[in-house]
Amino acid sequence: MPMSPEKPIKSTKLCPTCGTRVSEDAARCLVCGTDLTGAEKASRQPKAVQGSRMPEITLSLPAALGLLTLFLIIGAVLVYFALQSTSQPAAVATATPTLTVTLTSSPSPTPVTPTVTNTPLPSPTPLSYTIKAGDTCGAIAFQFKVSILSIVLQNNLPADCGTLIVGQKLLIPQPTPTATPPATATLSPDEATESACQKADYTVQENDTLSSIALNYSVPVEAIRDYNGLVNDVVRFGQKLVIPLCRREKVGGPTATPTLPPPYPAPNLLLPPDGAAFLGDDIITLQWASVGTLRENEAYAVTIEDVTDGQGRKMVVYVTDNKLIVPISFRPTDNLPHAMRWWVLPVRQIGTDSEGNPIWDAAGSTSAQRVFVWQGAPGGAPAGPAAS
Repeated sequence: MPMSPEKPIKSTKLCPTCGTRVSEDAARCLVCGTDLTGAEKASRQPKAVQGSRMPEITLSLPAALGLLTLFLIIGAVLVYFALQSTSQPAAVATATPTLTVTLTSSPSPTPVTPTVTNTPLPSPTPLSYTIKAGDTCGAIAFQFKVSILSIVLQNNLPADCGTLIVGQKLLIPQPTPTATPPATATLSPDEATESACQKADYTVQENDTLSSIALNYSVPVEAIRDYNGLVNDVVRFGQKLVIPLCRREKVGGPTATPTLPPPYPAPNLLLPPDGAAFLGDDIITLQWASVGTLRENEAYAVTIEDVTDGQGRKMVVYVTDNKLIVPISFRPTDNLPHAMRWWVLPVRQIGTDSEGNPIWDAAGSTSAQRVFVWQGAPGGAPAGPAAS
């Protein structure tokens, strides 16, 4: 069978909108209706040459406003400094005179050492007194609690103070208070003996008995037992004992000498006050604080001395009490005021002399000294002999 000749295939093109293949000479797409004539012309136009693009920076509106404000501030500052530099006038150089100072060295003064001056304490202001009929220096001194001697010295009067005139002005010195020393603690005789006792510490060893320990130290068993508060003679190993060596027995020879108590402190004087004045037959009592209970062979030695007489009138009286009434026999014989000095010393009898009188030795410290004024009565009896 004869073959029919092949028909030539027509050329086609694609619709740019929907992609449908249509005939090359079709003017419109059968599917979407797109005008194919205009699209063909556009596709045939030569492509424009596109150059390289600059990098783009995208900023938000607030960031752009902030940058703009910063640029404005920087510009304002630059303008301000430019105006300041142009408004200042040029500095004019002026000659400054030079001052030349010449220093002359001079020797420095030698420092003067200040002299320390002791400023005396102000004394009490004396009182003023007008003499009345019948007044005497002794009565005035007794009234104001001062000594006659202080009135005589204050007013430059004669020693006998016997030229007082009615209406005369006298200056009465105020008595100077005497600080009483504080009382010191004193030991009783038993405490003093205990304090002076020599002791030894001992630790009981194995096989020790109270008798062997007493024999070893030559101390009575009773002394060790009493000193340590033992109820019997039983002691145990390791027990601590105190051995009173002052109770040691003497084997042969003289009898053991008892241990003396320590020295007593100085007595504290109480009455009369320093500078007190007495007249005629006044009873004068000297009193002092006790230093403790005296032993049988101890006493107080009270010394009274007439310092105005100048002839060594002096008496020493030994008493066991802490007071003494001054004998009337020691009263001055004239009508003049006499200053009497007195003091007290604890003493202890250490033996007797060939006549049987006790021999005394100091058993402590001497007290402070005080003075009282004693004016004898007119026509008084002569003073008796000094006591010893």
